[in-house]
Amino acid sequence: MSNADPQGKFVWHELLTTDSAAATAFYTRVVPWKTQAWEQDSSYTMWVGKNGPVGGVASLGDSAAPHWLAFIGVSDVAATVAAAKDAGASVVKDATPLPNGGVYAVLADPQGAEFGIHATPSGTSDSPPPGAGDFTWHELATSDAKSALDFYSKLFGWEVGPVHDMGDMGHYHLFLREGNQYGGIYVSNGDGGPSWMCYVNVEDAGKAAAAVKAAGGRVLNGPIEVPGGSWVAMALDKEGAAFAVHELPKAAASAPAEKPAKAPKAKTPKAPKPAQAAKAVEAAPAEVAADPAPTPPAAKPAAPKAKKAAPPKPADAKPAAEPVVAAKPAAKPAAKKAAKKASPAAAKKAAPAKAKAPAKKAAKKVAKKAAKKVAKPAAKKAAKKSAPKGKAKVAAKKAAGKKSAPAKKKAKAKKK
Repeated sequence: MSNADPQGKFVWHELLTTDSAAATAFYTRVVPWKTQAWEQDSSYTMWVGKNGPVGGVASLGDSAAPHWLAFIGVSDVAATVAAAKDAGASVVKDATPLPNGGVYAVLADPQGAEFGIHATPSGTSDSPPPGAGDFTWHELATSDAKSALDFYSKLFGWEVGPVHDMGDMGHYHLFLREGNQYGGIYVSNGDGGPSWMCYVNVEDAGKAAAAVKAAGGRVLNGPIEVPGGSWVAMALDKEGAAFAVHELPKAAASAPAEKPAKAPKAKTPKAPKPAQAAKAVEAAPAEVAADPAPTPPAAKPAAPKAKKAAPPKPADAKPAAEPVVAAKPAAKPAAKKAAKKASPAAAKKAAPAKAKAPAKKAAKKVAKKAAKKVAKPAAKKAAKKSAPKGKAKVAAKKAAGKKSAPAKKKAKAKKK
């Protein structure tokens, strides 16, 4: 499916209100729109964003509440109306031709959410990247998300995307177009009934929310930051019609326009995954908001950059680790060779040689000390062993002297 094919693409957004003049004054203060009259009918006012007309404002009878109506592109309105009826939808306004504006119809899905379909005589042109004032995300609050997703995917060819658990709020179902995430569907706990919420791109969500209040509207929720850098806010206009705004990440908004080929690689504008009602946004998990939203065609070249930045495979890491390990033991032989080349004399006095000399000296000292230790006790023992012999001689002499003294006395007595 090319970008020129309108099938399944949101192509127009119409505000149905009881006071067109008041609505025009309100929205031109809140979102970056200008207005201009439709060339085929000057009573019909169109909303004009950076990339051209995005919708219009029409008068609504007093019996219905003001609301936004999103139109989805088809190639054949009559065939789509018939298929929708077979799938359980009801016809609000049957196929109606417009002067030089194609054919349109208004339907209500099986759960009751209204939407429009539109076919132009020559299709649509290629879509530029989202600009200020463009509608960038669409979200359906319904009573049966799975049935609704099945209905729309069969009718418009939308692809079924990931499903995210929002806890008490149930599951958030993403739908895709041309492989890009294009919107979300979830079960609403509100009292407003099934309906579509349309998000408008603004430069500053905070300023837009403040402008809503200043212009007489009401902020339902936000501004809140969505993971990825986007900011969103949900609001009611002065007449009570619900809509939402979101601010693209600063990096995406500041991409240089003069280099479109390089800008998408580093700064790709992405739409957020906000929930339609205040509770849904607060309860939505980070995974829902972190998922990339519809990526403009120019953003596809960003994929090669991700491949370049990818970490090396485990198989590639092993050879790189081996030289590091091998380099450690190789350092010692290199040091020895360098020492030998530098000075043979120094090589002889190298660390290993010096280590041996102190070892020998230490061994000699230890041996001497050990010898002394052994010699001294041995000498003492020898002295002790020899001492008794000397003492025995002295004792013998003394004994002999003692014995000889009486003998001498006896001899003297005999002489006498």
